[in-house]
Amino acid sequence: MTYSQTYAAWKNDPEGFWMEAAQAIDWVTPPGAALNSDNAPLYEWFTDAEVNTCFNAVDRHVQAGNGDRVAIIHDSPVTHTKQEITYAELQERVSLLAGALRAKGIEKGDRVLIYMPMVPQALEAMLACARLGAIHSVVFGGFAANELAVRIDDATPKAIIAASCGIEPGRVVHYKPLLDGAIDLATHKPDFCLIFQREQEVAHLEPGRDFDWHEAQYGVDPAECVPVAGNHPAYILYTSGTTGQPKGVLRPTAGHLVALNWTMKNIYNVDPGDVFWAASDVGWVVGHSYICYAPLIHGNTTIVFEGKPVGTPDAGTFWRVISEHKVKSFFTAPTALRAVKREDPNGEFIGKYDLSHLKTVYLAGERADPDTIQWTMDKLGVPVIDHWWQTETGWAIAANPMGIEHLPVKIGSPSVAMPGYDVQVLDEGGHPVAPGTLGAIAVKLPLAPGTLPNLWQAEERFVKSYLTTFPGYYETGDAGYIDEDGYLYIMARTDDVINVAGHRLSTGAMEEVLASHPDVAECAVIGVSDTLKGQMPLGFLCLSAGVNRPHDEIAKECVKLVREKIGPVAAFKLACVVDRLPKTRSGKILRGTMVNIADGTPWKMPATIDDPAILDEITEALGKLGYPAS
Repeated sequence: MTYSQTYAAWKNDPEGFWMEAAQAIDWVTPPGAALNSDNAPLYEWFTDAEVNTCFNAVDRHVQAGNGDRVAIIHDSPVTHTKQEITYAELQERVSLLAGALRAKGIEKGDRVLIYMPMVPQALEAMLACARLGAIHSVVFGGFAANELAVRIDDATPKAIIAASCGIEPGRVVHYKPLLDGAIDLATHKPDFCLIFQREQEVAHLEPGRDFDWHEAQYGVDPAECVPVAGNHPAYILYTSGTTGQPKGVLRPTAGHLVALNWTMKNIYNVDPGDVFWAASDVGWVVGHSYICYAPLIHGNTTIVFEGKPVGTPDAGTFWRVISEHKVKSFFTAPTALRAVKREDPNGEFIGKYDLSHLKTVYLAGERADPDTIQWTMDKLGVPVIDHWWQTETGWAIAANPMGIEHLPVKIGSPSVAMPGYDVQVLDEGGHPVAPGTLGAIAVKLPLAPGTLPNLWQAEERFVKSYLTTFPGYYETGDAGYIDEDGYLYIMARTDDVINVAGHRLSTGAMEEVLASHPDVAECAVIGVSDTLKGQMPLGFLCLSAGVNRPHDEIAKECVKLVREKIGPVAAFKLACVVDRLPKTRSGKILRGTMVNIADGTPWKMPATIDDPAILDEITEALGKLGYPAS
């Protein structure tokens, strides 16, 4: 079947489509129906089924005779170690860990907070929770104590599983003192903590509350898989809100299993046994979906990578891992490839490795600028597929479904809507707009299986955040357009569409132009307040390694380029060169914070910022341009 036939099959019979996809899952009680509309517009999938995620991700592969297949490869350039864990070994490790948790009182429905670096034990902790029907909430390792405390108070976990430390290039991150500080700050106190001691730092254990990972498992009975209802929450994942209370996205068990399993072949074109690598972190949604769950549910080998795209030890580390472990499908963020391209613009490291097993590269997490996509395709000689999704959806809304049909690539577009998503572009009144017209991107309800049915203990906030602006639709918060061929273009967050003298302009379109300048490795455009025009665009430029030309000259060329490509209507007159852009740890540029600094409005240090010192550099650069205007 072609993509258009597959999408039409879903649209003509959505429930039949997903019931067929559900046959690939091992159920305790198979679903009698697909969609549950009893509480519309809050929809649920496969609610009458009973199933266990851990059984589908681990035990069934062992039972099918694939216990010797490698489930997890841990590759850690920061500790100079590598390890392989088979499905049979994973089953043993997870069932014993689940047994230890059960012996300390963890039951179905209890919350367990996980605070771990990129080690296999992070996946084992997630799977052990799933085995017992406990609801895990993974918090990115190294999060500050006060942010961790907020999440402890919201999820009220009975237990916390953590490591003694994380390892960054050149430094050890002390997790345990951060955890102790968070528990002191939190109103809610966990019954106990399980600590995985790493040899790089052995942490102090609080008597009576903290238990050693290995000692806690000694002599316990391994736990069996506990069946849960189809709509039972698999996990809570907090979105990185820069203000106020973080949103706890809920992931339903059955829909999660069905959708993720479907994506592995249809979107990522891998078969069981193939090696799949998502270079992300377990603290983010990509780590949940495509480091832990989807590859294991589908019977693939997944890679847990503890390192950075550059500096561990060089800009060739991605290519080394792909070559050494025979990766077929590679998934990363555009920001990671931009970092590689900036360090190695000629792709000299690529030539050092045998990348013959690599068939496709996938990008997600932020807008992928055409320049980075083109560079990667030219240097690797494989398709580079941008696709678009959110923490809330858990898997791709729009993609190029490589396992169904390799559609023509349009650089700058994440291609087309996936089955399960009826994507529309709406004007401010909620009416669909003509092809090529910029508007708010929304998805007609109900959403696909595996997407969020609600927020954790915040239904009112869920309805207000996602379902109120456009009744009958899920509001994505992204702006863009759909072209004549049905290809979607994500141009900016809705907040990043700026209004210059009555013209609605996309900062993303300007960034595409700036990124095409040969000296620019990375860039960001923000809209700053202007008394005459309402808003004015301002560009920040990071240069490629080895560029020694005067910065003012490059900035002037970039201004000229935007005026040539987009026109005087953009009113693009200001650009400055900076060393780095402020980002979250997952690589998203903190445009909103930059706008607040430029406008002189109060702002809060984002919880997820990678390096707070960068904001001082941005403030200084803005000061030289006269912002905030006095």
